[in-house]
Amino acid sequence: MPHMTPVDHKVKHKSTIPANYDEEIELFVREYKAAASGGTPKPVLMLHGRSVPALPGFDFVRPAQGGSSHPDTSYSWAQALAAKGCNVYIMDLQGSGLSHRPEMVDPCNANPAQRGLLATNPGTATCPATAANYPHQLGNSQSEWDELRTVVGFIRNRCANEKVAFIGWSAASFVMGPYAMQFPGDVASMFLLAPMFPPNGRWSTNTSNVFAPPPGTPLPTQPVDQPPAVFGFPMNLTSKAALRAGISDTAVADDVWKAIMDCDSVGQKWGGSISGAPEGVMRWRNSYWYGWNTKTVPHGSTLGGTVPVCIVYGDQDRTANTPKELGPVLHFSVPALYEGIPGAKKLMFRVEGWDHNPVWERKGAHTLQQMSWKWLKDKKVFDVESGSWVMDMDGVLEEAQ
Repeated sequence: MPHMTPVDHKVKHKSTIPANYDEEIELFVREYKAAASGGTPKPVLMLHGRSVPALPGFDFVRPAQGGSSHPDTSYSWAQALAAKGCNVYIMDLQGSGLSHRPEMVDPCNANPAQRGLLATNPGTATCPATAANYPHQLGNSQSEWDELRTVVGFIRNRCANEKVAFIGWSAASFVMGPYAMQFPGDVASMFLLAPMFPPNGRWSTNTSNVFAPPPGTPLPTQPVDQPPAVFGFPMNLTSKAALRAGISDTAVADDVWKAIMDCDSVGQKWGGSISGAPEGVMRWRNSYWYGWNTKTVPHGSTLGGTVPVCIVYGDQDRTANTPKELGPVLHFSVPALYEGIPGAKKLMFRVEGWDHNPVWERKGAHTLQQMSWKWLKDKKVFDVESGSWVMDMDGVLEEAQ
């Protein structure tokens, strides 16, 4: 696939994050215009998960391989869909990638348990052991729904007000799922890779609004000088070694890390064991999520009805499927999401051999590109349009028992 030229946008948004409430900020959005002709291009929005920014996840391009003079675009999910005829948009939420990062520059704002990653580059000896300079989580579900709504409006204005098809990876489900139920007129369909879903996760006691914040949630208008919120820091950190441990091909892992560092001019100067020789850290927002569980998913009978849903996950994924013993906030189950979706227009594939990161496996990346395109085009994948299926490593399907 030839390398395509993106158009990058800075979309204006009035923030509802407590750290910079009511401030006008910019959200990063990358656009790939449809390359194929024939018919009206489908607008597609791709949203990252909890930690990895949008571009290394959805537009991963490796340096030229095997003597070629051209970059290797075979992993780029966004470019593959644009080549098939979609208008593809990729976004970063605040605190991630190339979007605005409020209150996140000071190392003292990192998770106290992770500050050891910064002991050398830069040092953290002056940081209090128990509190950050900004003692609150960065965002919450409402602030992230607000950011998604701004970008969806931007896309619809550019695409003749067409509904937008959602593609989300991992914790993107916390944002895209509830958004689709609240604004079904914006959403054509959802394709969720390894979606995070806590069956008994946080939800409101307000019976008239299941998407209201639970009691005690720091609201967007909360002044930042109030006592520490539920999680008293805005920023988590991941080392290069931790990221590489989740990718089987070490050469690919090194290229992924470089792509992540290219999205963070501050984080790339931190981390590493040698003073003056940083290897970088991945900085990611600490968000307080709610409104996404078995009590809210049936809301309005939207999912699987007005908004068809396709779910794909790996049988080796221990991130999106965790033990019940971890409790209501940290127990995740992809099958529970499928079972909770009320409508008949739902499809799920459990893929043998996949973990949480198939976007960085050559075969996995190609399969995802093919599956998502078939879903966007026909609301079918491999000629099936509903039900729960198991796909083996040769691509053979069997209905799940």
